[in-house]
Amino acid sequence: MTTADRDRTALAGARLVLPGGVVDGDRLAVEGERIAGFGGEAEAGDLDLTGYTVVPGFVDLHVHGGGGASYASGIAEEALRAARTHLEHGTTTTIASTVTGEIDEVARQAAVLSELVEDGVLAGVHFEGPFISHNRCGAHRPDLLRDPDPALVRKLVDAARGHAKMVTLAPELPGGLESVRMLADLGVIAAVGHTDSDYTTTLEAVEAGATVATHLFNAMPGIAHRAPGPIVALLEDERVTVELINDGVHLHPSVLDLAYGTAGAARVALITDAMGAAGMGDGLYPLGPLQVEVKEGVARLVEGGAIAGSTLTLDVAFKRSVTVNRLSLNQTVESLSTTPARLLGLSDSIGSLETGKLADLVVVDSETFDLVAVMRRGRWVLGADRFSPVAPA
Repeated sequence: MTTADRDRTALAGARLVLPGGVVDGDRLAVEGERIAGFGGEAEAGDLDLTGYTVVPGFVDLHVHGGGGASYASGIAEEALRAARTHLEHGTTTTIASTVTGEIDEVARQAAVLSELVEDGVLAGVHFEGPFISHNRCGAHRPDLLRDPDPALVRKLVDAARGHAKMVTLAPELPGGLESVRMLADLGVIAAVGHTDSDYTTTLEAVEAGATVATHLFNAMPGIAHRAPGPIVALLEDERVTVELINDGVHLHPSVLDLAYGTAGAARVALITDAMGAAGMGDGLYPLGPLQVEVKEGVARLVEGGAIAGSTLTLDVAFKRSVTVNRLSLNQTVESLSTTPARLLGLSDSIGSLETGKLADLVVVDSETFDLVAVMRRGRWVLGADRFSPVAPA
């Protein structure tokens, strides 16, 4: 067998979720790192995926860790373990999220994470905190919070060496709107989150260049009939992509349905907001400088009891979206892959099953929607042994 032969594979008989719709019993060919094409008769040596569904690899905009490891540790080995954990659950593109800490320490973490971006492990860095509201700080240490002084925001962005993808901030704080404008000018996503902002100020932030709602509904004022607050402002503006955590803890299914009904799948990015316990069992875990206890899969701060991120993986979000929320496969794929890829400016290489794009694939059971296999850049991460080759005719 030649090297070229080893770099070619084809998946036959699968249900494929393509941009134009779902196709049953189709064939997908991979050469090297990329999708080489679709269709044609199954050939001897193809892998038989009858009974399975193939979707594009998941893209997580907002994740703090997994596998017992945290991106906020500033330790490369921990970051690698976290990325690998989520990769084995279908996340083939990961943005590493930090948590509130001393500015210099978060800058140091960003430098470590940036090296992993340059190595192709991560796709960028997301700073969540310290530029957030004391009133809505959630699992962030209140004494370390800072107003979004543009100079401090720029310090963190610069520490990421061109790999900062997103900064979450509260626009109502001093310097908030100015920082949003600066981030937009730098090509970094400004996200509204952990905020006590009202409706009008939130609209001003969007006009200034904010394009993402960090975990919409969570860590912000709720909707009141005379004070609609940030949720309505973020949902109604077509320029804004809203993050949602579909773990059954952060949002009631009907609330997620409401967001989809208002914004549509093209403006929803399903995220994990996972901390180190993702992929692990119950127990005690660090989240930046704070301690988190996980009981029955729910993460809460040891002190105060606030929900502290999630233990979610995106394969679970995929299954919940299809089976609980009854979203179509195309809607689900759009929110887990296509929309976040477009937001990151990566649509030319990931986010959908198309010829020429990277062969980042997730295989699920067509009946149960459980994860079966994952491929990243043309190489199986797990599950290849589940499939038998097509026999010669």
